[in-house]
Amino acid sequence: MSSSTAVPGQSPIAETAPQSLCALEPRVPADRLVAEMVPPPRFDAVRFDTYVPDPGRPSQTEAVKVLGEFAGGLGGAHATGAGRRKWFSKKPAPPTGPRGVYLDGGYGVGKTHLLASLWHATPAAPSLKAFGTFVELTNLVGALGFQQTVQTLSGHRLLCIDEFELDDPGDTVLVSSLLSRLVEAGVALAATSNTLPGKLGEGRFASADFLREIQGLSSHFRPLRIDGEDYRHRGLPEAPPPYSDEQVTRAAYATRGAALDDFPGLLDHLARVHPSRYGALTDGITAVCLTDVRPVPDQSTALRLVVLADRLYDREVPVLASGLPFDQLFSDEMLNGGYRKKYFRAISRLTALARDAKGLVAQ
Repeated sequence: MSSSTAVPGQSPIAETAPQSLCALEPRVPADRLVAEMVPPPRFDAVRFDTYVPDPGRPSQTEAVKVLGEFAGGLGGAHATGAGRRKWFSKKPAPPTGPRGVYLDGGYGVGKTHLLASLWHATPAAPSLKAFGTFVELTNLVGALGFQQTVQTLSGHRLLCIDEFELDDPGDTVLVSSLLSRLVEAGVALAATSNTLPGKLGEGRFASADFLREIQGLSSHFRPLRIDGEDYRHRGLPEAPPPYSDEQVTRAAYATRGAALDDFPGLLDHLARVHPSRYGALTDGITAVCLTDVRPVPDQSTALRLVVLADRLYDREVPVLASGLPFDQLFSDEMLNGGYRKKYFRAISRLTALARDAKGLVAQ
């Protein structure tokens, strides 16, 4: 509804009132979960030749070369034809040799860019390739059931899993079982992962943790180590300081499709919406405007915020905020704990989105 809206201390502005994320409770049908297993909008246009390796990090150049060769090897017929066999067909022998790659590196080195580039480079129709986060994959199993998920994905050439969650033993076993079935069906795999809790002293790379946790699947993965610093801060300006409540509110009213929410209220709302629906929560939102940003109160809230930050970053939704800067969202205890990598990724991504939002504020 359009109206002449008065912002405290300012002249009235004739714009559409912003939405509120807290007023939205999306429902996501199972078929949408399958159809949306493609690289997120931010990675629609990425390709191997748009990845810019750091000249001082030869592992980045090597990763592009190896992944390009891996994609090329996935052309032609499906490895076993699983999912399309006749009932009287002989069961195919499991494929031999590595059927997967694992991208091993810290946050911000471009793992998702490379994973999405692999998806795009694989010579198969989009319906024969799947791309999703670990959380999205577990949500798919929850929506379809284990056997139906196996059947749905068994005819694919490639399954890409971003941010494999090693910190939930139950889900790790579930997905490992799913991947074992898919490997038997001839599906190629590619993955990145998070670091296990309590492994902070062992460096930023997680390949040993990943290969141990997936146990019987480890022989199907070739680890590719990708060294480097967070590209989102490589040569980029510092994140802008937070704006005033008045500036954020005015920008929200002046930006068509923006959402305006009080940060503590949004955190409360996230507890009532399943994380599988955070992507749908942002459908049609052109900018997220937040007032009164403050430290998150506990770890459960913090982990929900991480998921929202990922979905906003995937969809390139700028975030304009008042209150504390994003690097003060998480306590020292959180930043030194087992989910440290997730929190630093969230800070990095929210900082990038804050830079994107600078143009929303009238100079």
